[in-house]
Amino acid sequence: MRPARHPEVGDITLTGVLAALSDPIRVGVVRVLADGSERGWGEFQAPVAKSTLSHHLRVLRDAGLTRTRQEGTRCFVVLRGGELRDRFPGLLEAVLAAAEEEDLGRQVALKPAPGIT
Repeated sequence: MRPARHPEVGDITLTGVLAALSDPIRVGVVRVLADGSERGWGEFQAPVAKSTLSHHLRVLRDAGLTRTRQEGTRCFVVLRGGELRDRFPGLLEAVLAAAEEEDLGRQVALKPAPGIT
């Protein structure tokens, strides 16, 4: 696997961020990551194929919303919350508040921990 490419903060564009957030699955991923925790790709539960979820995660990364880290064969993703707040103050909070109000992206969740039902 080749290392993931991430745009520098100054290269993140408003139109790129908004385009990445134009899909409910991607909004759902951002909502899950909004707590600041790093998550393994396999922890996400979404009503799409794994390849489609991978595509959504790549779109978020390419737009500068997330950062991906590889560890062996596993990939982990984290929201670039601080960097996004510095680049576009208030945008992330507004998007998350609107998504909460509209219940947008609710179909994306974290898989239950093993042994928990």
